[in-house]
Amino acid sequence: MSGSIVGTLPNDSARSRTDGAARWHSRIRWGGLLVGVIWVALAAVTLRLPEDGEFPYTADFATGAAVIGALLAVALPLSASLGRFGGRLSHWGPWLAVIGLGLLAWELVTAKFSFLPMPFFPPPQAIVEVFFEDWPKLGGSTLNSLLLLAGGYAIGAGVGFVLGIAIGWSQAIGYWAHPVLRFVGPLPATAWLPIAFFVFPSSWSASTFLVALATGFPVTVLTWSGVAGTDKAYYDVARTLGASQAFLIRKVAIPAALPHVFVGLFMGLGGSFAVLVVAEMLGVKSGLGWYLQWAQGWAAYANMYAALIVMALMCSGLITVLFRLRDRLLAWQKGLVQW
Repeated sequence: MSGSIVGTLPNDSARSRTDGAARWHSRIRWGGLLVGVIWVALAAVTLRLPEDGEFPYTADFATGAAVIGALLAVALPLSASLGRFGGRLSHWGPWLAVIGLGLLAWELVTAKFSFLPMPFFPPPQAIVEVFFEDWPKLGGSTLNSLLLLAGGYAIGAGVGFVLGIAIGWSQAIGYWAHPVLRFVGPLPATAWLPIAFFVFPSSWSASTFLVALATGFPVTVLTWSGVAGTDKAYYDVARTLGASQAFLIRKVAIPAALPHVFVGLFMGLGGSFAVLVVAEMLGVKSGLGWYLQWAQGWAAYANMYAALIVMALMCSGLITVLFRLRDRLLAWQKGLVQW
């Protein structure tokens, strides 16, 4: 009897795993078809229902939605055989369904039934029109914003990193720097707008300074915290082995403080992006902030929403790049530090 039971357990376990895998693949298949149907339904509603207004890119938007729906209906059920891409596609499948439903609702309440009035709430195809028709101005503004953000962010991060190490390492420097940080740091960078535009020779340099200021404070404070909080035993071991002061800073203090540094970099990126938009609205002649101001002045709300989408994508992309850099530099701490 016992031999019979032992002999059947592996078969039952294997059968259970097979049934579970079959149910999982069935859910993926039908879920993928459902996602594709949502996007095809978006295309059908966009084309077939009459519009309350004229939007030149309605057919293009519907065609794009139909193509996306067809591709998702084919790719999602086959995601298990598509390797890494298939895994990511399966992971984002629910979000693709939600995005399709959101666009469908957006289309219905704007272009089809006008529950939300124009021009304040344009339909999706009006946003598509902006990307096709006004891409030179929008693209140029995006490039200028990236250049301005990159310059200010690099300066603020570099200065904040060096200053944070100096404060955390040297009590003498900390004595003089602490009061200044306590006085200047809590003030929002936008509060310095009038002074910056008066002191600096151009709006570009003033905006760069403000972005650097918004980045530098969190990087300084968190780098200082990381250096000051490093376990003293690490220094003692290194000194026992004959390490110099420069070695202690480069090989002990900085690596130990890097997790704190990246927290400061993430915080600085969000703050610098907000300051960038405000500064561009007031001073520069090209940039996403300037583009938003221009679109609002002409009541071109579709252009304004398109700029907001670009800003969200740009900020999300920069955060992703920062995450990748953090993962590469902190690979030696994998499993020790949770993010």
